[in-house]
Amino acid sequence: MTPRATPKSPIRWGEPPRGGSLGASISALVSRVRAAFGDRPRPPRESLPNLPLALRRGELAQRYLAAEGEADHPGAGAAASTATEQAISERNWWPADIWGHRALWHFEQAGMDLEATRAARRIGDVRAGAGDPASSRRYYAEAISEARDIGAEREEGLAALGMGHAELELRNVTTARRLGQIALDLLERCGAPDEEMAAARDLRGEEKEVG
Repeated sequence: MTPRATPKSPIRWGEPPRGGSLGASISALVSRVRAAFGDRPRPPRESLPNLPLALRRGELAQRYLAAEGEADHPGAGAAASTATEQAISERNWWPADIWGHRALWHFEQAGMDLEATRAARRIGDVRAGAGDPASSRRYYAEAISEARDIGAEREEGLAALGMGHAELELRNVTTARRLGQIALDLLERCGAPDEEMAAARDLRGEEKEVG
């Protein structure tokens, strides 16, 4: 599971929320959660802002910039996704968020739906790990919606699990437990690893509010 922490002050996220409509969600429950965020379709972004100078150093950044310069969206998305995972492992949430949004955008440009769905989920993990569960929910909801559209049950289950943990952090215990059951049903159906199903069972059985 992605480590979670509460920062001393809110992080100023570097990339704006992506555009595009979200499609259908997995249940009326998730639909209501998404509606509460006020998400509305926006025109898709045609380009990305320049990569911040602080992130331009290193072999991985150079590989990304080379692929981006050639409009190699699969290559740029893969490099950005690797950079996201590296930043998450180091708990560097701001760079992880920047790279995550870039991975998402490039995968969408390449029509790589599964990879884009995973990237949206990982942005949710970044926001939650940084102590911002409220903003993480829109990315989890997007991942749930897109995963259902393409029949990716494991991604759908992991996104529901992430959203459930976010709801728990926000003291929405009943919603969290219901999402835990949704996640468990999906993960069991697709034969997900035992540790993922165990995490869903733990969330489903949670009875105490946090903190």
